[in-house]
Amino acid sequence: MSRMTMRLLFIAVIVILIAGCSKGNAANDKVTLEFFSVKAENINIYRELIKEFEKKHPNIHVKLEQPPEAETVLRMKLTKNDTPDIIGFNGNPTYGEVAEVGVLHDYSGSELVEKIDPKYVDMLDRLVGPEKDGVYGLPYATNADVVIYNKGKFKELGMEIPETWDEFIECLEIAKKAGETPIEFTLLEPWTTLPVWNTLAANLVSEDFGEQKNSEKASFVETHQEVADKMLTLLQYGHKDNFGIDYNGGNSAFASGEGVFYLQINSAVPEIERINPDIELGTFPLPVTNDPAENKLVSGVDVALSISEDTEHKKEALLFIEFLMQEENSQKYIEDQKTFSAIKDVTQDESTYEGIKNYLEKGELVSFQDHYYPVGLGPENIIQSFLINQNKESFLQKLDKEWEKVQNR
Repeated sequence: MSRMTMRLLFIAVIVILIAGCSKGNAANDKVTLEFFSVKAENINIYRELIKEFEKKHPNIHVKLEQPPEAETVLRMKLTKNDTPDIIGFNGNPTYGEVAEVGVLHDYSGSELVEKIDPKYVDMLDRLVGPEKDGVYGLPYATNADVVIYNKGKFKELGMEIPETWDEFIECLEIAKKAGETPIEFTLLEPWTTLPVWNTLAANLVSEDFGEQKNSEKASFVETHQEVADKMLTLLQYGHKDNFGIDYNGGNSAFASGEGVFYLQINSAVPEIERINPDIELGTFPLPVTNDPAENKLVSGVDVALSISEDTEHKKEALLFIEFLMQEENSQKYIEDQKTFSAIKDVTQDESTYEGIKNYLEKGELVSFQDHYYPVGLGPENIIQSFLINQNKESFLQKLDKEWEKVQNR
């Protein structure tokens, strides 16, 4: 064998050994998954679940990101083609916009979709629109607009859970005559107008209003007269400073015994109970009509789990999603957050929610109407102005005009 042949053979052996070593090292390297969450309130439970996941999968590290102004940060990342491996969205128009541009994994045909209440899958699907088929986010946690009530005051005043609009107004009158503040409003912050608005609009206006509006087959002026009237009616049962107290102030006030009813999203419940652990709270859906069969609970997707279509670690990302969606882990999440699960067999047994449990179990639900408004409309600011000046016709006309402006940009 010539020296040249021996030299080539030696080089070949070295190459093979290096390749073999490199493969072994790669197999031992940790995969890092970027998990971007738009919610800040669930950081601790996510950390706990991530810790458990990493114990079971020591070769996978999940890096949790929950920056301030998370949706703005996410948009910036997407414009730079820096899509996180996993995204925890809210079920709002931002999710719809991202899903439409084709950067998210399609779960169609996955067994994971079968685990979810189809009502919530449909809510997300309608955000994406009819032009694009697929399941680009898995509903995980859900929330609801509710009437929170002080059980102690409720009992003292001899009230029963109202099932109609007239019965609810009667409860407000009883509270008012007893010298109580019937409703604790927090209208200093415009977004706190939305729980009431959504509850009324979702029950009084067609669920496909957004689609009808976009196709110029409906308008706020034509369809939201009763919604506006009933908002003004409820405003009469507030306190002297309806526009001077913010959300945190309202939580503190209600926790200290001010107000009989609090019209909020269910996330206010744990905040109130944290301030006053001894308070007894109950919840029920705002009865919007005088036909109990027509009144539904307004509920939507609080967290939807998506995966980047182009992630280099799709297998590992799917493992993490599957882990989160295991029933015991979903149960941990909703117990920590005092919210609800989109997974069929996972139930919220917190006694505070006894009054809405039946609606959740039977699927007597309707989605947040503002989730189907175009990004940039800012309905909360327009609603707040309306409640201050109380000019109904001008208000509804402005909603129509602003919608059209946003759509024509």
